[in-house]
Amino acid sequence: MPPVAQEGNCLIYRGSNFLKQRLILACLSGKPLKITQIRSEDEAAPGLREYEINLIRLLDKITNGTRIELNPAGTSVMFTPGLLHGGQIHHDCCVQRGIGYYLDALIALGPFCKNPLNATLRGVTNSKDSPSVDHIKGAALSLLKRFLLVDEGLDLRVVKRGVAPLGGGEIEFRCPVRKSLRAIQCQAQGMIKRIRGTVYACKVSPAMANRTVEAAKGCMLKFLPDVYIYTDQNRGKMSGNSPGFGICLLAETTEGVCFAADCSSNTREESDTPAVPEDLGQEVAMRLLDEIYRGGCCDSAYQWLAALYMALGQKHVSKFLTGALSTYTVHFLQHLRDFFSITFKLENPEAEDEDEGDDVRGAQKVLMACVGIGYTNINKRVN
Repeated sequence: MPPVAQEGNCLIYRGSNFLKQRLILACLSGKPLKITQIRSEDEAAPGLREYEINLIRLLDKITNGTRIELNPAGTSVMFTPGLLHGGQIHHDCCVQRGIGYYLDALIALGPFCKNPLNATLRGVTNSKDSPSVDHIKGAALSLLKRFLLVDEGLDLRVVKRGVAPLGGGEIEFRCPVRKSLRAIQCQAQGMIKRIRGTVYACKVSPAMANRTVEAAKGCMLKFLPDVYIYTDQNRGKMSGNSPGFGICLLAETTEGVCFAADCSSNTREESDTPAVPEDLGQEVAMRLLDEIYRGGCCDSAYQWLAALYMALGQKHVSKFLTGALSTYTVHFLQHLRDFFSITFKLENPEAEDEDEGDDVRGAQKVLMACVGIGYTNINKRVN
């Protein structure tokens, strides 16, 4: 949705959709952002949710000089971004969303900070509404490495697990800073060479984890022989505040592309019937196969991140092959146009061998191409 209006440099939007996208791009572009009519129709709970205010607080911590104005009802916010400072931060994430919701923003902004980012986040490490930390470690960080070239200082570590609804988990994320990102040509997906996974169990019987492994492995071994799934069983203080279990699978290709899928057990609020480990294992295997069928050079959850890094890259042509674009990515491309006045050329590449059936080729691919704006990190300290 295009901005409703523009007052000088300030972009004005309506509604709560894609709040995180708009805040991230405001921080990078330095443009003030005003969002009005945030859930103003909702009589029970109008305005910003607690997890959204928590995200704004996190952005305030990693920037210097950010000004935030909220109206009393919380239905309107004025966000004037400061300079990205980075450094060491500690943040307690709202348990309404997983840590992945907040980590997405740090991964997008981390390379453009003044000081290398060293963030400790506490909250829900594995939830259904945002990518788990295992998903991000496999899919998002492998994508970021392609643009950074040298990945020294890039690290994501799970200190403690914490599942919904009460969380109690902790992660450490470190990201180096760069003067600029390189333009890349990434059009080779490669063949799947191995599948790795992690099953976690917090405050539940270890048998739950083992049964999930068996079910997921049973599905994946029909696909290829190199399948290994680790079990991460936590007890006591290391297992967070709520019981639960789940699984994250990663498929790695010969070209270093990672596809990921994750699945977690139901909380008591979500369903009265407990999750069955065998069903969970099969569901995550099907999700991963669906992700592989979609294809491309990145996971579908992080197409938007590839688009962002391409847009901010050096003033050369960048090309990136993805699977069918998700709705989230389509809206992100529209927001990139609003904030940076950059447009992408999207085309469907022809199959290399026309005689191959659709079943072999997988789903229709999209080739994204753009000329980077040559974004340079003005915050980075000159040595």
